[in-house]
Amino acid sequence: MTRNSLARRMRSTDKLACDAVTLLNQGRRERQEDAVASDFPEGSDVGFAVLGDGMGGHTSGEIASNIVVSEVFRRIKAYATDPDLLETRISDILHEATAHANASVGEYTLTKPETHGMGTTLLAPVVVQDRLYWISIGDSPLYIFRQDRLFRLNQIHTLRGQLEYLVDNNLVDPEDAMASDQNCLTSAIVGQEIAQIDCSDAPIALYEGDIVIAASDGLNYLADEEISDVLFQVQDASAAIIGKALMTQITHLDDPDQDNVACCVMKFSPAPRMPIESPVASVDAHCASPNTVVATLDRTTQEVEYEASMRKRS
Repeated sequence: MTRNSLARRMRSTDKLACDAVTLLNQGRRERQEDAVASDFPEGSDVGFAVLGDGMGGHTSGEIASNIVVSEVFRRIKAYATDPDLLETRISDILHEATAHANASVGEYTLTKPETHGMGTTLLAPVVVQDRLYWISIGDSPLYIFRQDRLFRLNQIHTLRGQLEYLVDNNLVDPEDAMASDQNCLTSAIVGQEIAQIDCSDAPIALYEGDIVIAASDGLNYLADEEISDVLFQVQDASAAIIGKALMTQITHLDDPDQDNVACCVMKFSPAPRMPIESPVASVDAHCASPNTVVATLDRTTQEVEYEASMRKRS
């Protein structure tokens, strides 16, 4: 594959501006069990979103998602006016907010036994200037679209995710990894001990032109390649238009089993001051359409490692 010896892009010395929008789509379900809230004040150094996917098939999933989103939102908001303090204690703050939300779900089920078994996922991305943090529990994906490629940033707490890890590390034979319900959650907020939490105080650096998407797994009725195609087509548009394009693509699927979708689209725009050039990783010189890449976070170097099987798009 022919590559540039060095790809360059414009990076500004000024802070980034974030254009953000939240969307909900009920899909083909009888009720909306997802919840999402965001706060991206113009000119602020801090912006964040909180998303919960009420556990389908469980009692009162919509109650669980609303409790958790409201509780986590309130506690992050309390620190948003002090970016330095928030960033210094980001991991502790996100864990504490999650613990309080989990306790609130547990208390609710005690007072209303008929809701026992309700639960929700949690995904809360937090942006401080040009740095992205998050806490994630369950299977709600966090994506970043950068340089025409789609990266998934967070862990996915499902049986499928665990089996893929075991297969990738040669701990289980691929044929032995087949399971009847690989989409089964291995971690969620249900008012009891949380099995798995993805959270770190090591951020991902954000750049002008990045598009970040936090969503419930209803978005994954679209394959990653389809999400990437949509973003490639509308990447120069506003967050609202990008979000509408994704929802339109889901509608076009016309899947009779389409799940609820909650989504927050964040687009980081060029800063108004004179930009300077900074080098980034080499890219395909004649790449005319997007690739999909899985990204993992190296907790020690605070960098994203791109596990790139670069599939050239037609």
